[in-house]
This record gives sequence, C-alpha cells and structure tokens, in this order.
Amino acid sequence: MYEFKNQVRVRYADADPMNVVYYGNYAQYFEVGRVESLRALGISYKVMEDLGIMLPVVELNVKYLRPARYDDLLTITTQLRELPIDHRITFHQEIHNEEGKLLTIGTVKLYFMDKNLGNRASMPPYLAEKLRSYFS
Repeated sequence: MYEFKNQVRVRYADADPMNVVYYGNYAQYFEVGRVESLRALGISYKVMEDLGIMLPVVELNVKYLRPARYDDLLTITTQLRELPIDHRITFHQEIHNEEGKLLTIGTVKLYFMDKNLGNRASMPPYLAEKLRSYFS
C-alpha cells in the first residue's frame, strides 16, 4: 500500500458565512492530495500530460462526517491500496483536522487516457516502477 500525507489550511474563500467549508471544496482538497502524492513519488501531473497521459476523474464518492472550518489546518491522507493493473487507478482519501478528528472520507477513481487518441491507456511504466515496491 502506498500512503502520503499533506496539509492544507482552509482559506476564507473555501468557507460559507458560517465559516464551514463548502462541500464541493472537498473534491479540490482530494485533488491536492492526489497530485502531491504522485509528486512525492517523483511524478508530476504536468510531466505525465506532456508525455501523453491524462487522468480524468470518472467517479467520486465522499462521506462527510464533521465540518472543516475557516483557518483549520487539515491533513489529507491519500492511499493507493491496490497496484493498478489496467487503465484504472483508485485513490482512498481521508481528511482530519488538527485535533485528529476524521472529517471526511472518500474514494476517487481515475482512468489513464491517451491524450492524443482519447482512449483508455495502461498505467505508464514509469509510474508502475515507482509504485511496485509498495505492493510487494
């Protein structure tokens, strides 16, 4: 299993007049977790796109347990629990507040897509090489 943690602080613009994070912003927090988890492996979304692979989201599931509030420091935990073997990659994600309380859980499924053809593609070999050691 591969796991990565990073933090974000809730911006004023992310919250409603009650200082509660708007529910749609959790998808953006999950994206930050995914992008940074790949960057920690030495792979950037930009480079993947330059090499012809896109990663569109095809499914997003979120369960809201507690609210995050303006100025909270959130910890985003991103996990790959299975090594992708085809065109799909599924990230399991959790968001905790500074007190360690679990606020939100979710899964995000993406497809590897050939940027030029628009077809599904296999996981790029350079990503498989980076992940393999976490699943042996």
